[in-house]
Amino acid sequence: MRLSEYEKLRISMDKPQAQELRIMHATLCKAIADPTRIALLYELSENPKHVNQLVEALKLPQATVSRHLKMLRERSMVYTRREGSYVFYTLADQRILDALDLMRAVKSDILNRHRSLAEVTGDL
Repeated sequence: MRLSEYEKLRISMDKPQAQELRIMHATLCKAIADPTRIALLYELSENPKHVNQLVEALKLPQATVSRHLKMLRERSMVYTRREGSYVFYTLADQRILDALDLMRAVKSDILNRHRSLAEVTGDL
């Protein structure tokens, strides 16, 4: 039987200690606590983009996009590369999107369970 990468990770990692949880919350959790930042991470999934491309893709003001990119950069979730007058942003680690996709799958399963329970109890 082959284990998925997620299952291997769960087997190899110990339960996090309090300090690690505080650091994880301060960095990763706060970084993905805003839907705009999550959208930016997904926008960067295929290739690097500069701010103007992200502004156009998300239909948000440049100042808003820049502010959220700054937070993602400070938490090492995106990297930057300068080309002339453009600064390109790149997703730092594909596992960030894997984790977001896993959370989306969990949320979908929860909604499906609630829907099934509502159908059974007639609350729908």
